[in-house]
Amino acid sequence: MNLGGFPFLKLWAQVRSKSWLWLFRRQQIDEGGRLLKHGDIGLAGVHVCSDCEVEIIAGVGTGLFNTASVTVHLRLREDGSLAMTSHCTCVQGSLCSHAAAVMLMLDIEEGRQRIEKMARVQDKASPSPQSESVELEIKEELPPSEPKPVLVVRRIAVQVPQITAKRGIGGWTPRSIAIAQPFAEYEGCPRRFEMLVRSPAHQWTDDSGTKHTVVRNLRSERLLLTDLSSLGLKPFAEAIPGAKAEESTLGYMAIAGDQALFWAQFLQEQTKKLGESGWRVEVAEDIGFQIHEAGEDEWFSDLQNDKGGRDWFSLDLGVEIEGRRISLVPLLVDCIDQGLTAAVLEKNLDQRFLLSLGGDRDDVLSVPAERLLVLLRFFDELLATRPVRKDGKLQLDKLRAAQLATLDGLPIRAPAELSALSQQLENFQRITLIEPPPSLKASLRDYQREGASWMQFLREFGLHGILADDMGLGKTLQTLTHILIEKESGRMEHPCLIVAPTSVLRNWINESIKFTPTLSLLLMHGQSRKSDFKFLKQYDLVVTSYPLLVRDAEVMREQEWHIVALDEAQNIKNPKSLAAQVCGSLKARHRLCLTGTPMENHLGELWSLFHFLMPGLLSDADTFRQHYRNPIERDADADRQKQLSTRIQPLMLRRTKDAVAKELPPKTEILHNITLGKEQTDLYETIRAAMDKRVREAIAVNGLDRSQIVVLDALLKLRQVCCHPKLLKQETAQNVEESAKTAYLMDEMLPELIEEGRRILIFSQFTEMLALIEARLKKDGTHFVKLTGSTKDRETPIREFQTGNVPVFLISLKAGGAGLNLTAADTVIHYDPWWNPAAEAQASDRAHRIGQTKPVFVHKLICEGTIEERVVAMQQKKAALVEGLLTGRTDKLQLTQADIQALFAVE
Repeated sequence: MNLGGFPFLKLWAQVRSKSWLWLFRRQQIDEGGRLLKHGDIGLAGVHVCSDCEVEIIAGVGTGLFNTASVTVHLRLREDGSLAMTSHCTCVQGSLCSHAAAVMLMLDIEEGRQRIEKMARVQDKASPSPQSESVELEIKEELPPSEPKPVLVVRRIAVQVPQITAKRGIGGWTPRSIAIAQPFAEYEGCPRRFEMLVRSPAHQWTDDSGTKHTVVRNLRSERLLLTDLSSLGLKPFAEAIPGAKAEESTLGYMAIAGDQALFWAQFLQEQTKKLGESGWRVEVAEDIGFQIHEAGEDEWFSDLQNDKGGRDWFSLDLGVEIEGRRISLVPLLVDCIDQGLTAAVLEKNLDQRFLLSLGGDRDDVLSVPAERLLVLLRFFDELLATRPVRKDGKLQLDKLRAAQLATLDGLPIRAPAELSALSQQLENFQRITLIEPPPSLKASLRDYQREGASWMQFLREFGLHGILADDMGLGKTLQTLTHILIEKESGRMEHPCLIVAPTSVLRNWINESIKFTPTLSLLLMHGQSRKSDFKFLKQYDLVVTSYPLLVRDAEVMREQEWHIVALDEAQNIKNPKSLAAQVCGSLKARHRLCLTGTPMENHLGELWSLFHFLMPGLLSDADTFRQHYRNPIERDADADRQKQLSTRIQPLMLRRTKDAVAKELPPKTEILHNITLGKEQTDLYETIRAAMDKRVREAIAVNGLDRSQIVVLDALLKLRQVCCHPKLLKQETAQNVEESAKTAYLMDEMLPELIEEGRRILIFSQFTEMLALIEARLKKDGTHFVKLTGSTKDRETPIREFQTGNVPVFLISLKAGGAGLNLTAADTVIHYDPWWNPAAEAQASDRAHRIGQTKPVFVHKLICEGTIEERVVAMQQKKAALVEGLLTGRTDKLQLTQADIQALFAVE
């Protein structure tokens, strides 16, 4: 028996004891007289097919890259001779120099000589390119047959390794997976060949004893395999590296992450396409991946009070299939995570979408795009906050639960309480008006009656909100009416608490005495207040300030309150402040915020107010920033702005004076453009250039968000130069005596206004500027009063001005921008503009409010060609943002980060 020499015998002995032998060898290769310099042969494996057959698989090339992959099949005949066939990916295809190189590496000299001889014969005969393999002892060549592809889809059991960081494989997990095994059948041949196993030729003997030979067309099989790769399949060993299976795993698995969805779509759609391409697909009966199309009667919903309290509800929504309830809440979370959006569904409304339901058979639910669109639109913002509990149910606040119950296309069965609230929300513009209590000593205007009715609506359904009326429309009176109704209805078992700035405490006491004299009052003020702590529950209304609330936090937290109302609620705009934290910790049945400026600087301040009212309503601060604040403020996302407006509108009541107080006299705004003198201009340009460079450098290094201190400092210095150089603490600035704006106010404007008999309010951000104006007024002999944060007695200057004793009132914007009723004034002068229009509007409303009988003129002094002009331009955009938020108008959304950069000439 000639086995081709001793080296082959040695190889045979090695591979019989092992299915695969991994070897790698490097040497120069002689290819039939042609030398491959630095040639490589990577012996990928030696496969024992039987006791008489061996298959050698190798890669041949140069360096690290294979130029050809070759398979050499060796078989011992009964007479002891050696038969050899080969298959290669090179142009020649078989009996090539690459096959000879493999035989040379194994030192099988006889095989090398024979294959070189056949190669020369093949070169002369110029065989068909499709001829892939020839058995050496066959004198008459057989043409390769055409394969008939078969795809078998079935399940197999595998053991998947569990990888841990410390120990590597930490165990094995059993899984049942689906694979697709490609086979090739040849006409007349009883054997079915796995396409992934390279055995180029096959011989068999039929019942009559006749021998037959089939030559596989490996190139055609290889082309057929590309059909599977294009459908999203890849070999099992690549899909699950290291997995073990008792049976053959020479198959393909899905590349997609969700196996159930992939195979459901594959069986539904791709098998038909494969059939049209010539494949025969065989699907095992136990494959699973059944697609269910849920009918209307198979949907279920549970919306119930959560154990956490009456303000929260839990929702379970899904379908019932074969007696099994399947929640869709986790599935919707997965859909959003994988990028499914309402926009995608809107483009495919005539289609059905598949959702994986899990289970032993990996069932799949088919949902119409229209139904899924309703769910996704509603859950988009909600699911982004991840309020899904461990039991798979969704946690909803009362308002969201009621909004859900009103959605078309959803079979939500809501409790009676939510159904009633849903009806109210549908008719939100027509809330039933309350009758003012008989003991109220005031005639409510229509909008004030609506405001008190809205508060009653919130109280009835356990909601909490923001009364955001313009200044001067009577938020105090509306709140007192609401409290009086609660007392006379018998619902007020505990006292009500008003928290307000120190400057307006007396105003609450005075108005309560005037309009609601039947309410018993307690003013928490001074050291004597401590003696009243034990009597809190005896009063109807307790009034305290934000600073004292923090000092008395322990006592105020212990007391139960019927209503807690925060006046000028922007005082808790910083959620990390002590005032905000103490207010949030108070025990109250009903909470209210009263403010004409629910947002002064950014949306985070609005979040802080709602965190006091209904914690969790707008999620946590980080989620709110990512989902709302950044897209709206930075990216001008109109959809998110509309979404937020819709979310909060039932909880925020906003009326403007123009809309509801028709009897108010007109308010006229006038801009005065002032040209700086040479010295002031030179100083401004020097400061501007230095600040511009500093801001650019800070932004380049730290980014805009982390350069806020530098930006604000630059803004401050530029504004100070415009007001008066003396405000700057620099020697060069102190040497500049002139201020064009001060000269215009004191020499041209004020004398004329005083001569006309005007009553004038002058506002400034800078108390130092008011001091400079005060010095000029004294020098000119003009009578005035002043109110700043350091003023101890506020009542006297207010009374002096209101009674007409003085014509001019100097007021710092921070100390007098709210809580003052100065209807004696008919002229307001804003000496220096501030970028937030709400702050200026509140100051102007000290004069333009109910009780005013004369037209009001608002003057703004602006230095041309300076930062002040940009501030005025930004005011318009900021006002548009606030208006868009409160009214839901997405066309008003304009503020972007680029605007902030433009404020300092940073491009």
